[in-house]
Amino acid sequence: MTQQQTDAPPERAPGLLALIREDHAAHGRDWTRPGFRAIAVYRFGVWRMSVHSKLARAPLSVLYRLLFRRVRNGYGIELPYTAQVGRRVVFEHQSGIIIHGATIIGDECIIRQNCTLGIRRVADLDGAPVLGRGVDVGAGAVIVGRVSVGDGARIGANAVVLEDVPAGGLAVGVPARIRPATPPA
Repeated sequence: MTQQQTDAPPERAPGLLALIREDHAAHGRDWTRPGFRAIAVYRFGVWRMSVHSKLARAPLSVLYRLLFRRVRNGYGIELPYTAQVGRRVVFEHQSGIIIHGATIIGDECIIRQNCTLGIRRVADLDGAPVLGRGVDVGAGAVIVGRVSVGDGARIGANAVVLEDVPAGGLAVGVPARIRPATPPA
């Protein structure tokens, strides 16, 4: 490591508006799409928690709760601010998407309609899935429990994933069978 690399300041996280602009572009620059609206409300919910004054945060929390309920009840997308969602995540064909609050979703993932990312047991509230970067989740897929889905993996439509999926792998069926990544021809 060179001296110049050690003296560089740490990279700052992008602000609320920068993240929303990225999400807007990832959703085809269509602000009317429910997936974009859900992720924008999520970003607002995370940002409001950075307001240190409880007095200033209180009206923001009321607004967030109203927006969260509207997205959940109107669009069928439940994405609480406690989940960790990466950048440029796309919710395609929105409806019936449930994300548990302890779920971690990596950058550039695609999640389609009727997907559930959640826990297996109420006794294990932190046992939610972890999706790597660029994961493609098919329509109707269910990923439950302490499951790790590697970078670039694909989850087939209506698959029920109960075990880890390696990077680049494919999970299909009920319960899902894991197929390893196939090398490019």
